[in-house]
This record gives sequence, structure tokens and C-alpha cells, in this order.
Amino acid sequence: MTDKSEKGERIAKRIARSGLCSRRDAERLIEEGLVTVNGEALKSPALNVTEDSVITVNGKPLPKADEPRLWRYHKPTGVITTTRDPQGRPTVFQKLPPEMPRVISIGRLDFNTEGLLLLTNDGDLARHMELPKNAWIRHYRVRVYGAVDPAKLVALEKGITLSGVHYESIKAEIDGSAKKEGADVPKNVWLNVSIREGKNREVRKVMEHLNLQVTRLIRVAYGTFQLGKLPRGAVEEVPRRVLRDALGKFLEEIKK
Repeated sequence: MTDKSEKGERIAKRIARSGLCSRRDAERLIEEGLVTVNGEALKSPALNVTEDSVITVNGKPLPKADEPRLWRYHKPTGVITTTRDPQGRPTVFQKLPPEMPRVISIGRLDFNTEGLLLLTNDGDLARHMELPKNAWIRHYRVRVYGAVDPAKLVALEKGITLSGVHYESIKAEIDGSAKKEGADVPKNVWLNVSIREGKNREVRKVMEHLNLQVTRLIRVAYGTFQLGKLPRGAVEEVPRRVLRDALGKFLEEIKK
């Protein structure tokens, strides 16, 4: 059915390169019997395929793998990061230009969070940038209402466990202009927050634990990639040169 030698590449990697999903999700689809190669359903991801292999996922032909590409998207509030929403809310992917190829998001921003959302056509690239061990730090500007205690912000660098969920080191600082005003009474204050993981609603949950109400949350950077002056709702492809500078080693590895 497939080439089981060292030629070709693993089926899950091939699916991820198509941009359909991450490698982990591809392995799950294989385990569920939703992937066929040359007309036969797979039972294990431990198979190699070649460019001549005919692959279907959930009954549909696998898209042809393209070179990894990356886009910056300025996500506005009121848009959900999913392909479809049972509640009928607008999605990120509905807002993209029609000429865009099929892409997946690198991580998510919740409905009321705005700012930089990275999009890619490559599932392996998405997985690489989402893994905490690869040190892609997410940077946020957070406007909160409440009495900010600088000592409690510093303590977040040791990590914190809330409702049984552990969050790794979080760097949170009061914006320079707000420091001069003091923080002994409740008011609106901007914070600069950096996290390494991006767990579900992480920033909001941590701020709530500190008795601070988040009134605006903007992701301004994801690793070396910046929101900059990209207009709200706009999408812009990252130039190939910039992509190579940031991800050159990874791009070489996925070609192997």
C-alpha cells in the first residue's frame, strides 16, 4: 500500500504539511479510521507515503502540500477563532480575503481579544510555534480596572496554579506612564504581559485571580512577529526572507 522504507515521509507529517491540521490531529484522524492511502483505511500512523500516494481524509482528497507560508492577521474583537461556530458568530476564516489559501491559526485569541493572530498553511509549523518548549513568547497589552499590586505581579514570574491548572512563568509589568500615578486605588491601568504557553483564557483568568477586571486585551507580538501598525481586520503575508530568518532551522528540518 505504501512505501515502508526510509523513502517518502510519515503520513501524519504529510497531512500536516498540507495545512489540513497539526501532526497530532492527523494521528488522531488516522486512529479514527478517517484516513485512506491508495484506497485502504489506515490503522496506524507508522507508514511512509510518497508524492504518488493517493490520500484522502474524511472522504476528501488531501490538498497538495505547499511551501510553508505565514500571515499576520489583526483580529478584531467580536470574531471567533474557529472554522465554524454553533452560535452563528462570525469567524476569523470568514473574514479572510477570498484569494487566501486554506490556512489554520497558530493558537487562538478568544472572542473579545484582539491583536496579532498568526495564520499558516502548514500544520507542522503551527504545532512548532504553539509548543511552550520552543519558547515562542506571546506579548500582550492589557488594560485592567482595579488596584494593581506590583508585588503580586512580580510573584507571577514563579508561576501560579489556579483551579488545578498550572501556568508557567508570567511576566507582568505596569506600563511606564502608569507607574508614576501609584496603584493604591482602583482605576484603569495598562499592563504589559508576556506568557510562554497560551492556555485557554490564561491572561484573563490570572488577572481575575488578582481581582483585576480586564477591559481590553491586545496581543501585540508572538515571538519575533509583531502586530505593528497592521490595521484592524487586515491580513499580510510574512515575507519569505523574514520567515527564513525566524524559522530557518525548522524549515530545513521539515524538508527531511
